[in-house]
Amino acid sequence: MKPQINGERLLKRLRDLGEIGALPGGGVCRLALSDDDRAGRDQLVHWMEELGLTVSIDAIGNIWGLREGAECGAPVMIGSHIDTVATGGLYDGALGVMAGLEVVAALNDARARTARPLAVAAFTNEEGARFAPDMMGSGVHQGALDLSEMLAVQGIDGATFGEELARIGYAGEIQPKTLTPAAFLELHIEQGPVLERDGVRIGAVTGVQGISWTEFKISGQSNHAGTTPMDLRRDAGFVAARIAVEARAIATDFGPPQVATVGSVTFEPGLVNVVPERAVITVDLRNTDDERLKEAEARLNAAAQTFAEDEGCKITARSLARFAPVAFDEAIVAKVETAAMARQLSVRRMPSGAGHDAQMFAPNCPTAMIFVPSAGGLSHNIAEHTEPEELIAGAEILLDVSLDLLGEAQ
Repeated sequence: MKPQINGERLLKRLRDLGEIGALPGGGVCRLALSDDDRAGRDQLVHWMEELGLTVSIDAIGNIWGLREGAECGAPVMIGSHIDTVATGGLYDGALGVMAGLEVVAALNDARARTARPLAVAAFTNEEGARFAPDMMGSGVHQGALDLSEMLAVQGIDGATFGEELARIGYAGEIQPKTLTPAAFLELHIEQGPVLERDGVRIGAVTGVQGISWTEFKISGQSNHAGTTPMDLRRDAGFVAARIAVEARAIATDFGPPQVATVGSVTFEPGLVNVVPERAVITVDLRNTDDERLKEAEARLNAAAQTFAEDEGCKITARSLARFAPVAFDEAIVAKVETAAMARQLSVRRMPSGAGHDAQMFAPNCPTAMIFVPSAGGLSHNIAEHTEPEELIAGAEILLDVSLDLLGEAQ
């Protein structure tokens, strides 16, 4: 009996997980290490144990369930995350983990024995919405981030990562990277409009573009909005505004695939009739070419310094996250294409514009991702949606590629 995806079972798990941290009007909020994240983890562990997986938790809170193979050795790993942003959808991250469980269930249904073991993993704090940087759990797991430094990170609410991890009961004793996979696969919604726009069912992801997050803190002088002449102002808000405009200009001047986003701006004292004394602004720069990304970073930093000097303000810059572009394994990318064509699903190669746990594994083991369309290109939004048939199709490709990598037991 050949293993087959049970679409209704997959969709039910996605719906059930989506009820944990559900938001009015749709969507979900399961910030990393929150009470809802704990509840989601508890549900995940329960499902893993129901499927007969051996569950392990490491010191950064990563969870994985292991299905034995006929041979000893490194497993094929399917992984993603179940934490969300504050206004998240049901599928970002969760699809990759729930589809991994469905692959295991399909193997169990068929009583299939594989040569290699199979692991399904959920990585801690992929989003970075509460604790920066993002992709923290997979980064620590693969040695790109330091465990002790990450445990000491303070969140946007002042909470300490390590203390919160212990509070929710998911500070494991296993050292990260204890489990090194033979290959890594991640199924994910595209989080962009390309597949839907072009009418393509499956994305064979070639890699992840580089990501640079920078926080600028600007200090000026508060003063009366009506009595202070423009040429005598030290307006921290104006400097922040110029940085925002420059970020857009960099993306325009560099052209695709360069993108730039100002995601957060705060002013103090934040009053309508007072010149801002302090401003904090974050800029997200991304490019598939690391040299071009470095050029964008250099231009932005130099411009920010000039803008502050022109206004008589002081400015400091702090890197919140920096990940170089990553290329995925050509052989596995080709397997995704082959599997899609075998099922008569349209497929195209494409880079990922968003960061994913898979990029942390790519330098250390053969890695690839599978994308399915996002309706309207929406993600990090309660209106995030992917049609059920697209979710199931993605899981079927994940199953096919996994079977290829796992091999049949002799």
